[in-house]
Amino acid sequence: MKPLPARSGAAPSPALPADQAQAVQRAIAEHAARPGALLPLLHAVQDALGHVPPAALPVIAQALNLTRAEVHGVASFYHYFRSTPPGRHVLRLCRAEACQARGARALEAHARRTLGIDFHQTTADGALTLEPVYCLGNCGSGPSLLLDADELHANVTADAFAALIGRLREEAGA
Repeated sequence: MKPLPARSGAAPSPALPADQAQAVQRAIAEHAARPGALLPLLHAVQDALGHVPPAALPVIAQALNLTRAEVHGVASFYHYFRSTPPGRHVLRLCRAEACQARGARALEAHARRTLGIDFHQTTADGALTLEPVYCLGNCGSGPSLLLDADELHANVTADAFAALIGRLREEAGA
């Protein structure tokens, strides 16, 4: 896939690697004809690649007859969309009121300190990405966190968090 020509005065976008270009084209083929196609298309790209590469935005814009600014605006507005690949594991900490009432703010501070990162960042070794989430549906057992997409942890304390991180690092070293 060739990069799109630059508009006057604009720098050209870097080309997508072939595997990413194919994933973007599959998402376009699946969603472009739908009314309101942009969000489902961005979700499909992120589901396929783990993120929405910045070089995909002009390709998506052209396919949907939108401006690059419109596509960038939507992709950057929603915290769900990432512009860089996530870590090998994604930790989503619940920040909803029920979890906050049960100690989530202290857990957030502990997680940031322990991992040395903030929300929407990935550890230097690429192991963990920390993200906020605003309800995991586990309100009576907060604070809660979701590891990757399928491992829910309830009543998470600083010690439980440390044990979970220790387990993940041990598995990575195995």
